[in-house]
Amino acid sequence: MKKTVIKFGTDGFRGIIAKDFTFETTERIIKAISLYLKNLNSNKKTVIIGYDPRFMAKDFAVFSAELLKNYGFRVILSKKVVPTPIVAYCAKFSPDSIGAIMFTASHNPKEYQGIKFIPNYAGPATKEITDEILKYLDKETEPKPQGEIIEENLEDGYFKHLENIIDFDIIKKNQPKIIYDGLYSASIGYFDKILDKHNIKYESYNMFHSSDFGGGLPEPKEKFMKHIKEGYITVANDGDADRYGIIDEKGNYISPNIVLAMLLKYLVSIGKKGAMIKTVGVSNAVEVTAKKLNIKTITTPVGFKWLSEQMRKNETILAGEDSGGLSTGEHIPEKDGLFANLLIIEMMARENKTLNQLVNEINDFIGTTFHTKRVDIKLNDDKKVTEIQEKFKKFENIASLKIKEKLELDGIKLFLDNHLTSLLIRKSGTEPLLRFYIESDNISYIDKIKNFIKDNI
Repeated sequence: MKKTVIKFGTDGFRGIIAKDFTFETTERIIKAISLYLKNLNSNKKTVIIGYDPRFMAKDFAVFSAELLKNYGFRVILSKKVVPTPIVAYCAKFSPDSIGAIMFTASHNPKEYQGIKFIPNYAGPATKEITDEILKYLDKETEPKPQGEIIEENLEDGYFKHLENIIDFDIIKKNQPKIIYDGLYSASIGYFDKILDKHNIKYESYNMFHSSDFGGGLPEPKEKFMKHIKEGYITVANDGDADRYGIIDEKGNYISPNIVLAMLLKYLVSIGKKGAMIKTVGVSNAVEVTAKKLNIKTITTPVGFKWLSEQMRKNETILAGEDSGGLSTGEHIPEKDGLFANLLIIEMMARENKTLNQLVNEINDFIGTTFHTKRVDIKLNDDKKVTEIQEKFKKFENIASLKIKEKLELDGIKLFLDNHLTSLLIRKSGTEPLLRFYIESDNISYIDKIKNFIKDNI
């Protein structure tokens, strides 16, 4: 039988359960990780393992723990479903930790499973690390049965850390009305627990783990966040709780791009120093905000592993992506949806304003409103992807708008007109799609560029 081709995408390996993602595939990856870790020549021998609520995630985690034990590692296996950011925190701060493994397919549909290796700097593995791991695929390794497995709850140290970087006193003093939509995700039993610990009131819904995420996608987007109420904000997380979603008091879903702009302005106002680190897909609204605040920006390819790398090299105010992942320099270099929701609530409490008011204020500060549209083209042929990107790269104008700048960082991003209109063309890291991200402060340009794309594909 032909073996599954194993490639690491923007954040680990993902595949359809029982087709691409099997116990055989898992064993091959775990063996490769064990060989990679052994060749680090480190005295550290502890590996943390966690898993989200997906179908058979715990089974894959237990299976991997047994494998690593037989390769001589001390394994700390989570006793229960756990968010990715907590596993990442433990990868760095658990004694003797050499890294962690998380079973999750993040926001992918229910039929997918995934595995990600988290080095002990607490962020996603770099391309250099995953390339090195792939070199060890299907290599032989000698069993060393002197390892052990210890089952533990992982959240205590993480909670103490949050209490050092989130002002729970100001939240309690001026707390907004909160709806927490559990969305059947790994955040259940964690986000609610820390709110309870600090006597912060909230209403909650969908507070149980479900392997099919209630029949929807495990994504904190407007489509799936159904529990909204006038005067309340609604917060939620994706399947493994590393992304966030938020709806304001008037029922408006707030784009992660606007959240980044608001939080950057807020963090600067309370004295945080450093750079704004963002992926190439982040809105021009964040760049405008940073320029007005006189804050340096660093742009990376799409994927939090690139943000994480820059966070470890630079003093950081905020790092974020347009898909709902963020962190700060005070926190771990990994996206964290629990922390993101708490930071937004802290901002509201300290400013003593509604989220809707803060959105209006940041739009006034930016001085314009940005409109976005995404066009997805299904393409499995990498050659065709390259042909299309090369074709667009050669244009001097897009929909009669002059190309002012070309950024070839992850795919190609074309800045048009007055630099406030842009077109990003890049291949998805998780699906067979070529994606076109259109953004402009002029809404009439959106459909023009969309039609131009369709005419030239």
